[in-house]
Amino acid sequence: LSDSIGGSFSTSSHRCHHKQKHCLPIPQCGTLSISPLLFHPHTKGSQIIMDTTQKAVKRQASFCNAITFSNRPIVIYEQVRLKITKKQCCWSGALRLGFTSKDPSRINPDTLPKYACPDLVSQSGFWAKALPEEFANEGNIIAFWVDKKGRVFYRVNDSAAMLFFSGVRTAEPLWALIDVYGLTRGVQLLDSEIIPPDCLRPRSFTAIRRPSLRRDTEDTRLSVSLCDLNLQEETFHVTATTCPIPQNSLNSQHSHLLPSQLESDLRFHHLRGPHVKILDDQTVARLEHAREERTLVFTSRPLRINETIFVKINKSNAVRTGTLSYGVTSCDPSTLRPSDLPYNPESLVDRKEFWAICRVVVPLQSGDILGFMVNSDGELHLSHNGAGIGMQVCADCSQPLWMFFVLHGAIMQIRLLGSTILADRLGLSTPSSPTSTPNSPTVLCSGVSGPLLSTCGSGPLCSSISGTAPNSPSSLPESPISPSVSGPWVDECTICYENMVDTVIYSCGHMCLCYSCGLKLKKMANACCPICRRAIKDIIKTYRST
Repeated sequence: LSDSIGGSFSTSSHRCHHKQKHCLPIPQCGTLSISPLLFHPHTKGSQIIMDTTQKAVKRQASFCNAITFSNRPIVIYEQVRLKITKKQCCWSGALRLGFTSKDPSRINPDTLPKYACPDLVSQSGFWAKALPEEFANEGNIIAFWVDKKGRVFYRVNDSAAMLFFSGVRTAEPLWALIDVYGLTRGVQLLDSEIIPPDCLRPRSFTAIRRPSLRRDTEDTRLSVSLCDLNLQEETFHVTATTCPIPQNSLNSQHSHLLPSQLESDLRFHHLRGPHVKILDDQTVARLEHAREERTLVFTSRPLRINETIFVKINKSNAVRTGTLSYGVTSCDPSTLRPSDLPYNPESLVDRKEFWAICRVVVPLQSGDILGFMVNSDGELHLSHNGAGIGMQVCADCSQPLWMFFVLHGAIMQIRLLGSTILADRLGLSTPSSPTSTPNSPTVLCSGVSGPLLSTCGSGPLCSSISGTAPNSPSSLPESPISPSVSGPWVDECTICYENMVDTVIYSCGHMCLCYSCGLKLKKMANACCPICRRAIKDIIKTYRST
């Protein structure tokens, strides 16, 4: 052996005397000199935007078409280090990391597939795998490398090294492969490091902490996506849960249901029921106990007019019965204590603030996307997987309204995907749309001027001043006195049930009273519409043509 200037040195210097074991030399890929590791400037996915330094990339839209490569071959034991700079919570799956023996300079960018897994890894000379989603948070530093036996390891921040996968051919040059996929929207390459193998003490994948393994198996999105990768490992055998819906297919479905740009400032409020847990930067709410009481969660800020909030059903249990409840309230969650949250959310009617609560009446399953929007008329509209379900309840939007959710029954976990002001997205009707006819919401009122609790159930019901109306009125803003296109005309006054409906309430436009009851109601203090609870400015007698 000789050094760089031709002098010889003793082979004993290669021993770590304090451990009495050999420090293996670091094999090089041929005689390549080590230069800064950058992204390849030309061979990249169609959605990739790269900065001028070639160290940072960002996916500009969608969830795929974001495959990138290193600009030079890596060295055995060279740690490719990158920092996650941007996360977008509306997708499933995260970074795909690996290596290729194909020179990226000889790959036509137009021939790159949408996905590294399974498209690229099914081709000879490509190896990659998905990073567990729980590690794909903004600010995390991920390092991955390959050893001389073709085993790939990774570590997150300063954690211990973990086996990723094996089977990489190390006899030829290898370039790093990074797919900025799904949850991961932006990454930055940091300076790579060559760490002697003696300084690495990797542990097998099965040595991960038990809580991490439990979280992975509970997450139906499969954070370690072996269903995307069919690699036979000779030394290590990794077993993972099966993926009910492949992430690529699930994201393709979601891309048709969601706007291209979502605001990501909406989170769950830190106030929550004791039987629910908030995860993933306050965007995920998960049922923590078999008991279904006290599982209220709130949004971190009030809703904006015509803002559509998208919520994904992360996990459901078909064995259990029940569905997701939701609603709006004028009560600022910051003014509440956990002990204020009741076991039965319907008891919130006893509070002085405005509360409205509904249940999703359509069957829900994992992967479904719900859209919620309160328009300028105070109508709360719901959509399910892109199909508008219609108006569910009316609220007083003259004051700030927070949204809340109640997890129970089959719904075990939900995620806030984001929001947008595009009110007509996902079939959510705008006020002038003919599809904005209400879907016979249930409204429970505790008096004319008292607090209100509106609940949507399986049958129409409207309790007002002195009774229960069999149907709710139509609410077409352009023609509020028109009969509902989805049900029969309501002939009886919702107060006396004797006289015919012949009066329009101004300014909400609801037509649900006879003129006699309308006069009495108008004279009462704090008179409000028995349907939407808006203040009554006047009543207008109408006449029907015969």
